[in-house]
Amino acid sequence: MRTINVSQDIIPVGEFKTGISKWLRSIRDNKHPVVITQNGRPAGVLITPEEYDNLTYTRIFSESINRGITDINAGKIYTTLELKEKLQESRKSQR
Repeated sequence: MRTINVSQDIIPVGEFKTGISKWLRSIRDNKHPVVITQNGRPAGVLITPEEYDNLTYTRIFSESINRGITDINAGKIYTTLELKEKLQESRKSQR
């Protein structure tokens, strides 16, 4: 994600409402997120659907890595042979 340009990418909600099409086109063309403020405080961030998907994938991937590290630290590990046996058992019970 590109960094936010404070002078161009932070807009009040009223300005956003009057130029929604312009701002949607801007995030698509410039790949800059837009921070929408309400009463002078950040109220939301507008990003492209692709950037949202990327952020979601990255979060899920990071959480998966963290779960794996936690399991390793807790001693929840299997040898390759143990894993194969567990997978075979699981497949048998699904039939």
